[in-house]
Amino acid sequence: MKDFYERVYEIAEKIPRGKVITYGDIARAIGAPRSARIVGYAMRAIPEGRDIPAHRVVNRLGEMAPSHVFGSKELQRDILESEGVIFNEDGTIDLEKCRWIYR
Repeated sequence: MKDFYERVYEIAEKIPRGKVITYGDIARAIGAPRSARIVGYAMRAIPEGRDIPAHRVVNRLGEMAPSHVFGSKELQRDILESEGVIFNEDGTIDLEKCRWIYR
């Protein structure tokens, strides 16, 4: 599992400001397309001191993480907006404009 998590972190570290990636996108990028949930587990287990922009990883609908993850959904949104991420009127991220595809 450690190697899986490390591959997740290697991708997540590269997400540029103003962009987001979904859990499923990361899972597909590491060759485990049905492992989006495990990507989520990896994001919750980021080692202390590791600089990974976890706030840029979102679900397939472009929704914010549950409040307990960042302290509140509003905090995650505030951070993303400060980086230039665009939101739709319904509060979801505009994935057409802001989704980053790892290559």
